[in-house]
Amino acid sequence: MPTDFRSLRAEAVVLRHSDFGEADRLLTLYTREQGKLRAVAKGVRKIASRKAGHLEPFTRVKLQLARGRDMFIVTQAETVDAYPSLRADLTLTGYAAYVLELLDRFVPDEESASPPLYRLLTETLSRLATEPAPWLTIRSYEMRLLDLLGFRPQLQECANCGAEIQPEDQFFSAALGGAVCPRCGHGLPGLWPISVEALKYLRHFQRSDYRAAMRARPEAETQKEIETVMQGYFQYLLERELNTPGFIKRVAQH
Repeated sequence: MPTDFRSLRAEAVVLRHSDFGEADRLLTLYTREQGKLRAVAKGVRKIASRKAGHLEPFTRVKLQLARGRDMFIVTQAETVDAYPSLRADLTLTGYAAYVLELLDRFVPDEESASPPLYRLLTETLSRLATEPAPWLTIRSYEMRLLDLLGFRPQLQECANCGAEIQPEDQFFSAALGGAVCPRCGHGLPGLWPISVEALKYLRHFQRSDYRAAMRARPEAETQKEIETVMQGYFQYLLERELNTPGFIKRVAQH
């Protein structure tokens, strides 16, 4: 924790919270100014607390933070955007939770600030809250996140031999970090088949800005295939399964 100030103002998104002590909450925040940090909100579980409503997950908030002995303490909180539509629709709630979980899993506590990452986070939440194609918004977010974190998958050349990928069904290797051509794919372990259509759309999301990405129209089967590949890649990188995709699937089944 920085030691050269006693308090600071920060804009943040609340990633998650948990009960702490009798009436407090422990918050995990991603801030524009300080990156990811933890802070205690004292007394917010009391009925009379004025700060509680400002400190729910995926709320964008302006905070005054004081430096405590072990972690920051929230002294003031003001909502910038509560994204109410994300709370009113279970599917959107699931997608928003997925956005936060990915960032939370990848970024260590007290990681230094990344303004592009903070901008991607807030823009994605705003887009989920206001735009009609959440599936596409999520796919665009995943690719931009991988770029910013240094895990950009290799989709133009074979990740094993370097040959240019041809317009035919391929394989995907999480361990090698990208597409693998059929010639290499028959002798390598841990590969997943990937159709030419799914690979085409993954390339589209990787090279396109948000508006261009929104023009994609993959078929339902291709969407499922893309999700499977991306979830497998994230699970490999994180060395653990994510919680939110299961919730999103359960909501979709009802």
